[in-house]
Amino acid sequence: MIRVTIADDHYLVREGTRQILEETGEVEVVAAVEDGDVLREAVDRLRPDAVIVDIRMPPGHRMEGIEVAHAIRAAHPGVGVVVLSQYADSLYAFELFRDGTAGLAYLLKDRVGDRSELIRALEAVVAGGSMIDPLIVERLLARRRKLAPSPLETLTPREHEVLALMARGLANRAIATEQGVTPSAIEKHVNAIFAKLLLDPEDAATHRRVRAVLTFLDQTAGT
Repeated sequence: MIRVTIADDHYLVREGTRQILEETGEVEVVAAVEDGDVLREAVDRLRPDAVIVDIRMPPGHRMEGIEVAHAIRAAHPGVGVVVLSQYADSLYAFELFRDGTAGLAYLLKDRVGDRSELIRALEAVVAGGSMIDPLIVERLLARRRKLAPSPLETLTPREHEVLALMARGLANRAIATEQGVTPSAIEKHVNAIFAKLLLDPEDAATHRRVRAVLTFLDQTAGT
């Protein structure tokens, strides 16, 4: 069981998310709270495995969820954080991942209704991994095609598809199943993506996977 704390200032969203998660039989919601201050206190007291937090909460309804995510990760590195947003905005994602990617995920609120996607995100952050909503990746791909040339432009259509699936947290074998090809074929595409995006081959493969997606965020921030 993954022990989770939920934070959202809307009661129906909190309780709806709780019900969706607990019905899977894979998650125990140990607390559902209304703002960031109460969330931090709950994490200090209950030490959940992961937190799900809305990106906009009282008092300012701006990026309080991201600020809380950073604070929780700093105080409790073993606690994963999934940030939910109704906005498919690369700037929010870039801000969330500005200091690193480990244990963080950025999903659109629409994913709350997709139990498998939400569980996938929780499992990823609890394991110290990362996840970015595929819709954000798709929008970044579309925007990059309209901007100045970059290493991203050298990716083939299949490599773009593989990168989008990587952003969903899929491993090579799962991507191969999705694409209907062999794992070795996917490994070749992944290595080609790393090479074309000039990612350091000395870095761990998991780190390079996340950096490949964050390349979109870095190059589109402020555009």
